[in-house]
Amino acid sequence: MTRIIAGAAGGIRLDVPDSGTRPTSERVREAMFGALEHAGALEDARVLDLYAGSAALGLEALSRGAAAADLVEKASSAASVATRNAQRVAHATGSPARVHRTATTTYLGRRPGPFDLVFIDPPYDLTDASLLGDLVLLRPALSPDALVVVERGRRSAEPAWADAGLEQVRARTYGDTTLWWAQPRAESQSR
Repeated sequence: MTRIIAGAAGGIRLDVPDSGTRPTSERVREAMFGALEHAGALEDARVLDLYAGSAALGLEALSRGAAAADLVEKASSAASVATRNAQRVAHATGSPARVHRTATTTYLGRRPGPFDLVFIDPPYDLTDASLLGDLVLLRPALSPDALVVVERGRRSAEPAWADAGLEQVRARTYGDTTLWWAQPRAESQSR
């Protein structure tokens, strides 16, 4: 069972798509959100959840004080699940969550933003080149102090941060999962 861990919507059960997604474990979400709260990254943040699946990451952020969340999911069945989950959490929090049923590159090509907190939790088989493409498209959509959290399998290569105008600020491994945190590089903010 997947649920919202804490905050205004704490305890609300989330549906999970039948196939094609890999939900972030509760243990990893607990560690991630504890660190994000400690960093002050959630309060009133505008959140983007790419490869949203059930949207557990973006909705957990809403539950814990984010102002709004955009949830991007290409698969129709997963986007329907994310929409149902978003409605449940929005009812409890009063904060809006918008589901965008489209590919990440299409969404990012629309120049959305600015976002303060971004979750990228792609399928483990996403190539490093595709992830870099997402990061390059994402960079102009970030606020100056934004945090980007990428979740991948622990055997995956570190994202090519510098090529996307970002710099790593944290990395942690939990079992088979690695979380990398990055922020905009100072010299790329003035471009």
